[in-house]
Amino acid sequence: MENKALIFGHKNPDTDSICSSMVHEILDRKNGYETKAVRLGKINKETQYVLDYLKLEAPELIEKVEEGQPVLLVDHNEFNQSVEGIEKAKILGVTDHHRIANFETAEPLYYNARPYGCTATILLEDFKKCNQTIEKKEAVLMLSAIISDTLLLKSPTTTEQDKKALEELAKIANIDVNQYGLKMLKAGTDLDDFSCEELINLDAKTLEKDGTKYIIAQVNTVSIEDVLKREEEIKKAIEKEISDKGLDLFVFAITDILNSNSEIIALGKKAGVINSAFGKELENDKAFLEGVVSRKKQLLPNIDKNI
Repeated sequence: MENKALIFGHKNPDTDSICSSMVHEILDRKNGYETKAVRLGKINKETQYVLDYLKLEAPELIEKVEEGQPVLLVDHNEFNQSVEGIEKAKILGVTDHHRIANFETAEPLYYNARPYGCTATILLEDFKKCNQTIEKKEAVLMLSAIISDTLLLKSPTTTEQDKKALEELAKIANIDVNQYGLKMLKAGTDLDDFSCEELINLDAKTLEKDGTKYIIAQVNTVSIEDVLKREEEIKKAIEKEISDKGLDLFVFAITDILNSNSEIIALGKKAGVINSAFGKELENDKAFLEGVVSRKKQLLPNIDKNI
């Protein structure tokens, strides 16, 4: 395993991180390369729906990599979102659709970044560039990632490339995208089994700017009110994260995937940034953001430039 390049997405992996890692391995194998998809955290219920649909096992969980371990990053590049030991790993390549930040390597590498709504859309183009056949398994993995990251093409992160990719992959997989996609997204909104500590870490990204360390976490739901029934417990869990990790800000977005809105809870000494970022005063540490569903395109840029 040490000599085989490991492929993985970010910590607290979402469907794109898991599915794109698996697809990358499939494409590598078709091209004659030995790689292995792994993961940096628990599989969420949305991703599990995809794996169950395809009757596939989740990639192996790893917690750190040794010095010199060859790795390929997908769906992230920032070291604080990656595996322990990433600074001393041998990064062979990156396939990503996010901003580039806190990233430095000792050697040249392949860097494949495009401003699309999903990493899997990039991988579809890679399949075509390599003249490799796309079979049903990888088609379902890629279309599931696109559905997840673009909220069935309703997110402002959606590009024309994502739309075309989803249409093409649906034909290969012979899937009704709207029917399958809604079931998949709803599977991910079942949050009852999670403790508040687990809830705020399901999809949490640690970020840093000019010495300010902050987290933007997000969960999808079909009822913001249901999630807020545990509001006080959620706030206590957030306060503990702030204390334990030395954070200046923790933003927890509860996103309604049916109505395309979010309620955020913001805590920490920099919580006042929400007013300048969105023109909203926090009331009881909360703010309702109409039309805001994307962390990458709406939450992060506004918060980051006002830190």
